[in-house]
Amino acid sequence: MSDNPHLYLVDLQLNRCERLSTVCSFIGEAHQLVSPDDLANTLQHHPASVVVLGATDQLDASAIIRQFPASAFLVIGDSQSYLLEQANVIGVLSEPFSYNSLTQLLRDAQQYHRLLPTHKQQDNQVRFDGMVGQTPAMQKIRFLIQQVAKTEANVLVLGPSGTGKEVVARNIHLLSNRANGPFVPINCGAIPAELLESELFGHEKGAFTGAISTRKGRFELAQGGTLFLDEIGDMPQPMQVKLLRVLQERIFERVGGSQTLKADVRIIAATHRDLEVMITDGGFREDLYYRLNVFPIDTPALCDRADDLPILITELLNRQYAAHQAKVKFTERALDSLKLHSWPGNVRELANLLERMVIMYPDQIVDVAELPKKYQHLDVESYQPVYPEALQERDLLNALFQSDDSSDSEEAAGFETVATFTSVITQDTLPEEGLDLKEFLAELEIRFISQALERHDFVVARAADILGLRRTTLVEKMRKYNLGKEE
Repeated sequence: MSDNPHLYLVDLQLNRCERLSTVCSFIGEAHQLVSPDDLANTLQHHPASVVVLGATDQLDASAIIRQFPASAFLVIGDSQSYLLEQANVIGVLSEPFSYNSLTQLLRDAQQYHRLLPTHKQQDNQVRFDGMVGQTPAMQKIRFLIQQVAKTEANVLVLGPSGTGKEVVARNIHLLSNRANGPFVPINCGAIPAELLESELFGHEKGAFTGAISTRKGRFELAQGGTLFLDEIGDMPQPMQVKLLRVLQERIFERVGGSQTLKADVRIIAATHRDLEVMITDGGFREDLYYRLNVFPIDTPALCDRADDLPILITELLNRQYAAHQAKVKFTERALDSLKLHSWPGNVRELANLLERMVIMYPDQIVDVAELPKKYQHLDVESYQPVYPEALQERDLLNALFQSDDSSDSEEAAGFETVATFTSVITQDTLPEEGLDLKEFLAELEIRFISQALERHDFVVARAADILGLRRTTLVEKMRKYNLGKEE
């Protein structure tokens, strides 16, 4: 059934209205003549219509046009061109009526109806499974799915690996008249050539070595539903011939059998290969290509719809939550960095990255610095905490005085004065002469920083490692104590 809006002709000049009606009938455009007095009532029942508006006498044309913004209006004659100021007045028809101008304006009016915001809201309410995204590319995919789903046309889904071609196929099935039937996928490239025929058409008992019982193939399992032939470009040439016959005749036989079975299935095929190039190279049959390519749908690469990343990430994290019972959040800078990635693995690569982030940073917030190096496309300063000096000194002492007995001999030799200080710190009472604790700790810190720097020839990064400090922290302490390499 056509989804085109109703077309109404309204004109008190009856001769002109009849001429216009004749032209509409000639081009096969269904229409209805309506009097000006009945127009408002008619549009109340069909608010999204196309109205050709001529002479209306006492009818306030401007008011009617404003009252029904979902209807597209065409006006007759230049005298009414002032109405073009209103958004839903598409154009002006002039006499003599011509096929070209009328069909063009009717097309524009139907386009106005097709892209109505209310229609977009209805499209969003359609049950799409796992298809998220608001970029023009994804809106086009959903539109194509809705257009082809209710038909029996063969569909060929094209696009790079990991773009969700099976998701497109499943949604076509869910929105089709076969939704209550089975959806049966088969990867034509994952099954050895000698077994593919049996997988598709089934086999009889004893048909070949190992066929110990009769087995149904995918065509039988998909009866009344949809058969999804994934990676059709990897199908061997002999099988292409047999598949072509099934698509033409809609019948098949099991391997080793003689009974003819009916193929009551909807065929959806998919491939990441360029089949037209394969035809030229002799790798794919041209007649099979045109049998499959009745309605092509190109799935976009993820890098071509980078603006969908935030809602796509949310959808994938919701799916993964059941397995990990955790999620991650991304800062705006992290999302901007991910948008700059090329995504050669497309949505599949994104799903893998998110799973890795959930494992590493469960219920945490991920910034650019936490992303794997290959996804860090922004050079941003990441927050590096600076801790109070007292806390740093306490940690250093803990590290010094709680060292493991199994420390290697080199470290023991490098810090041979630890025992001396330990005896002072760990005795039960203070020395009789007292102790300046702050000076003692500073002396201890200076001694070990100096030894670490000398051992590693004043390479600050290596000295910081052996002291368990950040490089920036060690640089600050060297500045504080005036510790530097003597020239």
